[in-house]
Amino acid sequence: MEETVKTRSSIAALLIFLLTIVLQYISIFLDCNLKKRKSGNSEQMQLRSEIKELLKEAGTLSNPSTFAQAAKLRRMAAAKEKELIKSQEMHSKESKLSYDTYVRALTISKVVAYLVLIIWFWGDPVAVVSQPLLQPFGKVLSWKAGDPSNDHIKVGVIPWLIMSNRVGKFLCQKLPK
Repeated sequence: MEETVKTRSSIAALLIFLLTIVLQYISIFLDCNLKKRKSGNSEQMQLRSEIKELLKEAGTLSNPSTFAQAAKLRRMAAAKEKELIKSQEMHSKESKLSYDTYVRALTISKVVAYLVLIIWFWGDPVAVVSQPLLQPFGKVLSWKAGDPSNDHIKVGVIPWLIMSNRVGKFLCQKLPK
């Protein structure tokens, strides 16, 4: 019986740890790829090239007789710049909205997953560890996991989730993106 509890708890501890790492990696992936995505919009690229062309033409018209034409080209370039800024703001709002939606969905899924794990393992040990390994933290880690038996400490689900979450964040920040 004791051997079955140890095997079940060690598998549970590993699965909880892997779940927290996956959730952390998804969070970092969303931060890197959705939040910092550059606009590759062809309309914005076209506006930029038109602005450069208009300003180049206006720069070549430096004679007093062509001043009015150069001013007209500069005004057209200014209008296109305003259009470009408006397009960039709209794109920024759309990307922020999609990013916020994904982050909200990820947060809800994390909360649901953690609540399911807490309910599932409440009162049962997630891991059984030798007492000398966890000497100063034994009571804290065995919170709501049952009484310590002989020289083993039973690690509860809440401390294990907290520890797995912190270690998962650290590991995911060190992994290449």
